[in-house]
Formats: sequence, C-alpha cells, structure tokens
Amino acid sequence: MYFIDRAQAGRKLADELVPKYKKRNCTIMALSNGGVVVGAEIARRLHCGITMLLTEGLTLPRENDPVATIDQEGGFTYNKMFSVGELEDMTSEYRNYIEQIKLEKLHEMNRLLGSGGLMRKELLRHHSVILVSDGLMSGISLDAAAEFLKPIAMKRLVVATPIASVPAIDRMHLLGDDIYCLSVLPNYIATNHYYDDNDIPEGDDLRAMMRDISLSWKRA
Repeated sequence: MYFIDRAQAGRKLADELVPKYKKRNCTIMALSNGGVVVGAEIARRLHCGITMLLTEGLTLPRENDPVATIDQEGGFTYNKMFSVGELEDMTSEYRNYIEQIKLEKLHEMNRLLGSGGLMRKELLRHHSVILVSDGLMSGISLDAAAEFLKPIAMKRLVVATPIASVPAIDRMHLLGDDIYCLSVLPNYIATNHYYDDNDIPEGDDLRAMMRDISLSWKRA
C-alpha cells in the first residue's frame, strides 16, 4: 500500500480508530517525527492529546540492525530480535563504544528537544495510550515505548501504523491490547518508499503541530 503523504495515512488510520476511541480518554504517543504527522490526524478525529517519545538507535560496527535504543530520558532498551547470547557477546566486545554512543545520542536528543520538550507524561496517566508510527520495519521502537510506559498507570496500550513488516506485526500483537495496521509488508523496503511526499516537519514546527491539535477540534 502506498500513500500520498503521512497526513493521508493518518486519516485512513483515524477512520479505523474513531468507532472505538473517539472522545474517550486517549493520548497519541508518536514514535518518530513522521509518526507525529500521522498521529496528528488521528488526534484531530479522536479529540485527544498528542505527545512524542524521541528515541535513537545504537548500531554497532558490522551490524545492520541497531543493538538497542535510548530514549530522551536515558532509558535503554536492547533489541529483542537478537538472542541473549548475541547480546552478551556484542555488549562485552563493545562495552566502551556503547557507553560513548549512548552519551552522544542523549546529547543530540537533548539538543533537538531544546526547552520546549516533546513528552507530556500527564497526558498518559489513566488514559488509553495509542502508539503511532509512520511505518514499522521492526519492533524495536515499540519495545522502547513499552519500557518507557512501564511505570505509568494507563488503561490500554494500542498500536497503530499505516505499514509494518511481519516481524513488527508480531511485536505489535505481543505488546498491544489492540492493534491497527493498514498494510503488512512481507518485503519491507524503507518507510519513505511508501510515501510520495516525504516532507516532515522538525523542531519548532513539530512542537507547534502537537500544541495546536486542540484548536483543530473546534473546526472538525
């Protein structure tokens, strides 16, 4: 399945979510900049808030997949696609390298966040949290989000994405109480490949998009 842009994909996902979640105590938690664009369309239709969990993958030399992710608060999650033995070998060999990259990634995320911030935990407590991505090639961002949410009392965990690989769908079923995916791709290429327009806001424009969601409710 292909989309004109992420806003169109968000509207299609919103059509699926509205019957069950409109005007319920929900919050969108986007998992990427592109996820904010998708999630904003859903939040407008559901009349709910939106926030974002910023994460960065840590990839080791000679590895294609990230060995772990780190979130904006320093939370560290290993990639469950690797076996315990593989992780032990890699972390033993690259321990100092991993610590260095963790600090660099955390510094970069703090620089991107600036003073405005993107995460509002008060929107998550006692709500159904809807994790939204613009595309899931793997489940590593879902694992990072699940770890982040563990200490937060919430009603349900819902996962919504326009496109996902087969391994990602498997993770969605394991982690989510409810899942929504428009297209499962057995040969997932790259997320941008499935969108004609890949213009995605950053920084202040991204914060403004999330901040102004409630204004769009009055126009809906």
